[in-house]
Amino acid sequence: MGSWTRSGVNRSPHRPPSPPFPLLSRSTLRPPPACFPPQLPTSRASQIPRAPSPPPHLSRACARAPRDLKLDTVEKIVEDFASDMALNPFSSGTRLRDMIRAIRASKTAAEERAVVRRECAAIRTAISERGQEGLRHRNMAKLMFIHMLGYPTHFGQMECLKLIAAAGYPEKRIGYLGLMLLLDERQEVLMLVTNSLKQDLNHSSPFIVGLALCALGNICSAEMARDLAPEVEKLLRSRDVNTKKKAALCSVRIVRKVPDLAENFICLAASLLKEKHHGVLISAVQLCTELCKASKDALEYLRKNCIEGLVRILRDVSNSSYAPEYDVAGISDPFLHIRVLKLMRMLGQGDTDCSEYMNDILAQVATKTESNKNAGNAILYECVETIMGIEATSGLRVLAINILGRFLSNRDNNIRYVALNILMRAITVDTQAVQRHRVTILECVKDADASIRKRALELVFLLVNDTNVKPLTKELVDYLDVADPDFKEDLTAKICSITEKFSQEKLWYLDQMFKVLSLAGNHVKDDVWHALIVVISNASELQGYAVRSLYMALRAYSEQGSLLRVAVWCIGEYGEMLVNNLGMLEAEPPITVTESDAVDAVELGFNCYSADVTTRSMCLVALLKLSSRFPSMSERIKQIVAQNKENMVLELQQRSIEFGSIIQRHQSIRSSLLERMPVLDEAAYLVKRASATQATIPSYKPASGVTPGDLKIPNGVAKPAAAPLVDLLDLSSDDAPVTSTSATPNDFLQDLLGIGGTNLSTAGAPSASTDILMDLLSIGSSPSQNGLLDSSSPAQEKKPFSAVPQVVSLVPEPMDLLGSLSSSASSSGTKSSTIVPQAADLLDGLSASTSVSGIDDACPSITAFQSATLKIVFDLRKQLGKPQETTIHATFTNLTSTTYTDFIFQAAVPKFIQLRLDPASGNVVPASGKGSVTQGFSVTNNQHGQKPLAMRIRMSYKVNGEDRLEQGQVSNFPPGL
Repeated sequence: MGSWTRSGVNRSPHRPPSPPFPLLSRSTLRPPPACFPPQLPTSRASQIPRAPSPPPHLSRACARAPRDLKLDTVEKIVEDFASDMALNPFSSGTRLRDMIRAIRASKTAAEERAVVRRECAAIRTAISERGQEGLRHRNMAKLMFIHMLGYPTHFGQMECLKLIAAAGYPEKRIGYLGLMLLLDERQEVLMLVTNSLKQDLNHSSPFIVGLALCALGNICSAEMARDLAPEVEKLLRSRDVNTKKKAALCSVRIVRKVPDLAENFICLAASLLKEKHHGVLISAVQLCTELCKASKDALEYLRKNCIEGLVRILRDVSNSSYAPEYDVAGISDPFLHIRVLKLMRMLGQGDTDCSEYMNDILAQVATKTESNKNAGNAILYECVETIMGIEATSGLRVLAINILGRFLSNRDNNIRYVALNILMRAITVDTQAVQRHRVTILECVKDADASIRKRALELVFLLVNDTNVKPLTKELVDYLDVADPDFKEDLTAKICSITEKFSQEKLWYLDQMFKVLSLAGNHVKDDVWHALIVVISNASELQGYAVRSLYMALRAYSEQGSLLRVAVWCIGEYGEMLVNNLGMLEAEPPITVTESDAVDAVELGFNCYSADVTTRSMCLVALLKLSSRFPSMSERIKQIVAQNKENMVLELQQRSIEFGSIIQRHQSIRSSLLERMPVLDEAAYLVKRASATQATIPSYKPASGVTPGDLKIPNGVAKPAAAPLVDLLDLSSDDAPVTSTSATPNDFLQDLLGIGGTNLSTAGAPSASTDILMDLLSIGSSPSQNGLLDSSSPAQEKKPFSAVPQVVSLVPEPMDLLGSLSSSASSSGTKSSTIVPQAADLLDGLSASTSVSGIDDACPSITAFQSATLKIVFDLRKQLGKPQETTIHATFTNLTSTTYTDFIFQAAVPKFIQLRLDPASGNVVPASGKGSVTQGFSVTNNQHGQKPLAMRIRMSYKVNGEDRLEQGQVSNFPPGL
């Protein structure tokens, strides 16, 4: 007979005939598989389907076969049998490997889908027709492969349950494998398999028990865990080590799903730690770790009963001799090492006694483990994590940090990265030990790997203190020159933050900032160079040095955008100091700069190809100022400015026209118009900067001469901390006012409602009004009055007005600090009928027209506020049947000859009064009383009849673009409101 190959029968005529066929007779006739030649390979034989009965014509042919049956006759019989089996899809179907081969041979996705569709149809038909029992596990194997390709296979879920319920091990094996692959714990079908699992967990065969444990450990749900936990507990006491191991892993899943069952496994888990088999040990350690996470009682129990056993396990595995089954690169069972160390870290955290018991073995592991192999490094890493996580001794922590220092010198990037991560946590525990490796950490900042560079830079930032700030900053600035462009932004941000936070001398601060701007000015954020300009403005003794240093830097690094902006600003402000070498420092070499050179520098910055609109606008301003400081250069500056009168950028075109007009037509006022800018308030700028970024001001270290209560702001500017907004609007006490401290001119929040100001109340004001105002904002001093007469009080009509200035000039900082006070109201604010007065209600510009439905009677109008510039009249109306509610219609009249723009009205009331403002009729108040703005609002006095109505008001507007602020108190409401 021809040779058997993977593709079928080879009928080569050159092959010699095979040995005679075995005798066939009626007495020796066997099923068809036995009719094949005995030399058939086992692998091929396993591919032939095992049919329960052969086709009738084949049986008859075999029965009638004589002893001298010819070879071609046998070949024909075999071929007919194979073709019959292939034509019957329900008897054999495609083999798994043939299906995989067909799928891999598909050249397009459509071909693959066609193959899968055909196979799924055949499997579905075989399932519905109850095909041959021997092919069920084959179909399930194909179905699992199809599932792994991502195609739907839900129709095979019930077939999995049928295979699990079968008696044979092969069927159960495929059934459980399909169960774990095709189903998950959320499937309702899973409830049907609980009984089968319970039976298999009690089976006599350890192999079937192992299958059930594997399936339960993978897809166990909370309900299954409660039902099958007793069986798993029983298996934890089994004598078979494999069963114990799988039962422990299955218990981990049960404890995760139902933490209440943890107490059932505590004693069993502790007893498993006494086993010798490493597989059982690692499973038991994992179970103990999960128990510690799930139950505090388990954690305390294991601390008392298992620490000694864990130390013994770690010592035994560390000192054990070579064992091939556990050896990994010369290290004995590193996986067990790591699991035990993790559990010890969990048990020793916050427990001094347990930590003390672990110290010796941890030191032994840290010193004996080899660090030249990856498995050893993994153990050392986990050992360091454990040392840093428990209450270890200082010497042991130093040993752990030294191991991390060795990690930083390793060639493997992963090892260096994890070392940097642990050092960032270790710096809070032992800063001095980490500081010893500062040089190695700095070298990591220059690493080629981007992730290591960033992590090392963050660690360096944490290492900086007052003693090492200068050398560390020098190292970082030196590296800035050769750093990758992608890394420069992070590096400059850290350098600028370090310089601002730890600078004790303004000169050193300026030098470092100038270097950063020169080397990476294009990567510096705007708030950094804004802060630098503020510092230069405040450092009068260093302004000459700053402008000269910036001029020299600009000549060498004119392409750096931030450097260009700061330099042209300083040249415009302090150009005469640059030309005349004013404010020279002792060690500063003199330089020769002419007026023309200064103008050339600004012109160079304007014409720089990388300059944006902001930079060119600053250059035009600088040129305008130089025209006043250098009269001899006025004509040249005029020509430079005139070149941009037709600029395509509207901002530059407008500035050029306006500045040219100033230079040409307004010679008399130019010198006073272009005076040097006043000193910028550094403290106010930092408050504004912190408010804009929605972050608190960094806690800078106090300098000498600054009290602990003061806030240390960079470069030696100290300022008392302002009262927080929550204290300002603290309306929590009606009867216990709190005395406030006097406010500085920059305390805009305190200025808002006159807290801490001078007592400006009118003579003879009622004491009840004073008490209400003290309740209004919880302050101890009587707030300022607007000085108006109360029409209802004859005594007050005889009193003269108190001379109180009502108009307060204001720079834009208060608006930024209080967060964009706008006159537009939110929709929720206009719809709500009662709103609890909060900060947003008191400070936001709100809404304008009040419904007058239900108004009962009118109260007399009152003049709520009047100054030399503004008059406010309140028209009062009472609500029908609601004596506690009052509707107020306010009219604002401008008493000056200049129109008010951006007009905003705000009001504050005590907490027992509810206030609702409607939108104003407009935000422009015409001049000379030729028109007015109206706004309606309503107030509800919840203590009507007990406390009178009181209100504090504030009006903000602009006069010729300049911000103005007026505020006062309305205390002349008629009685009964």
